[in-house]
Formats: sequence, structure tokens, C-alpha cells
Amino acid sequence: MTAVPVFLYHSVSYDPPSWIAPFTVGPRVFAEQLETIADSGLRLVPLHRLVAAQRGGPPLPARSAVLTFDDGFADFHSIVLPLLARLGLPATLFVTTGALRGRAGAPVDPVFPPESRMLSWRQLGSLDGASGVEIGGHTRTHPQLDTLPAHRVWDEVAGCAGELEDFLGHRVTSFAYPHGYSSAAVRDQVSAAGWTSATAVRDAFSSAGDDPLRIARLMVRADTDRDRFRQWTTGAAAPVAPFPEGARTKGWRAYRRMRARLNVPYRAVS
Repeated sequence: MTAVPVFLYHSVSYDPPSWIAPFTVGPRVFAEQLETIADSGLRLVPLHRLVAAQRGGPPLPARSAVLTFDDGFADFHSIVLPLLARLGLPATLFVTTGALRGRAGAPVDPVFPPESRMLSWRQLGSLDGASGVEIGGHTRTHPQLDTLPAHRVWDEVAGCAGELEDFLGHRVTSFAYPHGYSSAAVRDQVSAAGWTSATAVRDAFSSAGDDPLRIARLMVRADTDRDRFRQWTTGAAAPVAPFPEGARTKGWRAYRRMRARLNVPYRAVS
């Protein structure tokens, strides 16, 4: 199968809060990575093109790649969008609705630490109209979905869809699992809620044969060096999905579920 790099970013900033700093890429580095993608011959396509191919639709162009951004940091509006617009590049932005600023009904407890700089609902509206930007969902409060009871999973995935569609005035179909975590039961609820695709992490390439409800992505972090990123653009240094869920992943899920039952959740970021 042909490897399709689906790049996962979070924040693109010079001065991120400490909690998100390991998952933040500087603007200059981000611009260099876009140049590396272009120089490699990869063609950035919208996520829905990959999903269509996975569901038996038109094949992807040769040497395709996808850009995605999780959480909904304000720097997507101020830093990322101008770069993408100048180069005419598409991207999908997955937002955690409970973290967006400027609308009544936000969770009592902040979704992310108070120093986090998140998008406002008003900015989200302007992004929705921007050429090449697709808005997707990332739950309401960014929990580890595979550790929650079924009714709470439904509230997170269906509630997120309802909030986005009510505000944007159109259907949203692309979802991303917080922390990359899902399970078969969670994926069933995501599908039942109307999402037609969902991205995970898996630190792997996707492909036309990948599961559209568990699309593999490559997380770009602060410590992702030039050589590793360049390897990704050539289809090297990572496995290609689909592949079976390993015993280590299953064991890690069991461990996190145990901690959740004891009310000692494991905190991760994605």
C-alpha cells in the first residue's frame, strides 16, 4: 500500500504555555516543514479526498499527504492560516468546542489550563469560510473516550457535532479522537453520531486501505527533527496502516481505564 502521511499538529507558536510546549512547532520550523513537503514532491490534499478513497471512491493522486491540526489553538488563525492561504494549501482543524472562547454554555471547569490561548467562536466562524480549511470535531471536553461509559461518550461525540453544526449552519463530518484513543465501541458511537471519518494518532502512515474511522497520523512535535520529518515525506521511518492493534496498546487502554475507575486519570495531549 502507498504510504499517505497525515501530519498532526497542535500549536504553532514561539511562546507556548509549558504544558503544550512539547507538542508545539515554531512558526519558522513549520514554514520549513511546508517547504520540505513541497520539495519532496508530495501533494497536500483535503482530508475528505483521503476518506473518499478509503471508502471506495476516486483514488488519491500519487504522492498525497494531509495536514491536520488538533484542539483549536488561536495561533491557527493568526499564524497557520496566513501561511496556508499564501501557498494555497488545504488543512483540517479539529476543535474542542468546550475550549472555544466567547460563547455561553462553556464547561464550568476549563478544558485546558487557563493560560492556553484558544480560538474564539467568532474566529472559528471566519475560519469556516476560509478557502481550503475544513472544520472538524474533537469532542466537547477532550476526554479519553475509551475510558468513559457509553452515555458520556455519546454526549462528547454527538454533543460536539450538534454544537458545531448549530453554530456553523452546516454538517460537519470529520472527527479526531482526543489523545488518539479509541476502541471499537467508541468508533461505533462516532459513526452513529454522524461522523463519517475519524483520525487517531498511531505514529504511522495512513493509506487508501486504512480504516476511515481510525485514520493513522504522524504527530509533529517540538523534538521532531529535520531528518525524521524528511524521512516521513519520503514514506520512510514509520509503518503503514492498517495493521492490527497490538497487545501493548490494549494493555495501555486497560491501565488507563483502571486509573479512570479510581478517579486518577492519566493526562496526555493530542
